[in-house]
Amino acid sequence: MISLYDTATQQVVPLAQRDPGKVSMYVCGPTVYGPPHLGHGRSVLVYDVLRRYLTWTGLDVRHVSNVTDIDDKIIERAINEGRDSSDIARKCESIWWEAMDRLDVQRPTEIPHATDYVEGMVALISALIERGSAYLAGDGVYLAVETVAGYGLLNHQSLDDLREGGGDRELVGAEKRHPADFALWKLAKPGEPSWPSPWGDGRPGWHTECVVMSLDLLGDGFDLHSGGLDLVFPHHENERAQAVAMGNRFANHWMHHGFIELEGEKMSKSLGNVRNLLDLTEAYDPRAFRLLILRSHYRSPMEVTDASMTDAEAALDRLDAFTRRTEGLEGKPDADVLDAFRAAMDRDLDTAGAVDLLFRQVREGNSALDAGDEVVAAKTAATAREIAGAVGLELRSGAGTEVPAEVLALAEQRQTARGAKDWALADQLREQISAAGYTVEDTPGGPVVRPA
Repeated sequence: MISLYDTATQQVVPLAQRDPGKVSMYVCGPTVYGPPHLGHGRSVLVYDVLRRYLTWTGLDVRHVSNVTDIDDKIIERAINEGRDSSDIARKCESIWWEAMDRLDVQRPTEIPHATDYVEGMVALISALIERGSAYLAGDGVYLAVETVAGYGLLNHQSLDDLREGGGDRELVGAEKRHPADFALWKLAKPGEPSWPSPWGDGRPGWHTECVVMSLDLLGDGFDLHSGGLDLVFPHHENERAQAVAMGNRFANHWMHHGFIELEGEKMSKSLGNVRNLLDLTEAYDPRAFRLLILRSHYRSPMEVTDASMTDAEAALDRLDAFTRRTEGLEGKPDADVLDAFRAAMDRDLDTAGAVDLLFRQVREGNSALDAGDEVVAAKTAATAREIAGAVGLELRSGAGTEVPAEVLALAEQRQTARGAKDWALADQLREQISAAGYTVEDTPGGPVVRPA
């Protein structure tokens, strides 16, 4: 069973399953007001890797990730650009999914949108008011955090510690009873999108949206709630507060990943800094970003620079070259190595340890091929494919790539020359193939030609 760091207990503990054989996980999704950045990329890839691994172990994973399409930032951009907020959200969401597809991220099992759950949010807020945990102010409805037992659990701070911090990501309300009280419902200003409620037309607060969507789709006591460290407070703390005020257990385990840092070498392939995910996937092989994230522990900060991305691409080349070199070899994965892979991943998602095992297979496999031992090479190749597949890292052999007939003819001539031990002619033909923009690699199954 996998063990993960729990933000609430500050310990690495087994990820308990509410329903045996199944994992229910909620990952806070995008607020769609602009293009996704590198931090978004790390977040989706960390939880994509987790989901893929859990599935590989035989678990049935139900992965819910929302789309926040009601938010002050969306409204602000719409006002500034003279556009409808729904148009902003719709177009930005399409860009989001384009970036996710480039990164080969699996779509969540369910993708709830906040706009589809407003009625449920109004019902939740009404129930909180009836329980005495929320109150009406001049600009909306607020949760009274002093009524919530254990408020500050995730942030590991008391209410006194939080008194100066406020409880929301926008300016604090003038009529709040406590500085940490946060908005459940915001009364609409003229020209803003709004929905009806007993307290006046307005919109739900950010923290309320995720509570309603997660509980509706996953039910109380779901296994895992996750996101970036920046969401611990106030977002996740305030989600939890509403659920607790309603008598719910809410999430059993809280998982958070570290930040991306861009303070090192300038992030540049050819033009400027690459901070936008779409820019990154155009400047580099998108798989390199996944490999870079796999090389880092999810709770540690990581740098994304031109040097780190270029190095990751070089590492990918080694993986792909090994895949090409062993194409056609059939073998079974090494059970002992897969046990070591499972042990690493179960140890708080130690993907760096898993990557070390992957590249160890490549080194051992290449050595075996050099020694003419295709049996060992086949086993290492099968093991490498199994590990890479479990974490969503595609290995490419180049098979199926269309190569011009004249280049293939040169490769055939070279193979004939090699068979006749005419090494000078074979080298000359290799140079011609290279001049045409292709490379040829000799594998046990014959030469493989691919774009350089």
